[in-house]
Amino acid sequence: MSSVNNTHIHPNYHPPNYQKSGGFDILHPLRQFIDSIQIKNYRLAHLICQIIPCCCPFERKVTLFGLNIHIPAMCKLNPLYDNLVGLRFRALSYLSNECGEDVTKYIC
Repeated sequence: MSSVNNTHIHPNYHPPNYQKSGGFDILHPLRQFIDSIQIKNYRLAHLICQIIPCCCPFERKVTLFGLNIHIPAMCKLNPLYDNLVGLRFRALSYLSNECGEDVTKYIC
């Protein structure tokens, strides 16, 4: 498979504004960095899709003393959750649209 070096930019992509008016967002530089990552080749796109899970890995169903306990996903509590999901989506879009790859193996 040949490497595709086109810059993959979504013209209508506008990352959410997390900074509240008058507030200080200590994670703003990290959010900006994640949102500015451009998917330029298939190796980077595959790496991102492998590292960032398609669903929260912390959701569990546990049986304790005969009772079924559901532990909800905690990913929404991650302050970078939306940025990481957006990055993964951009990587999937690049693989699908620019490289013509089947991305169903990365979707759960």
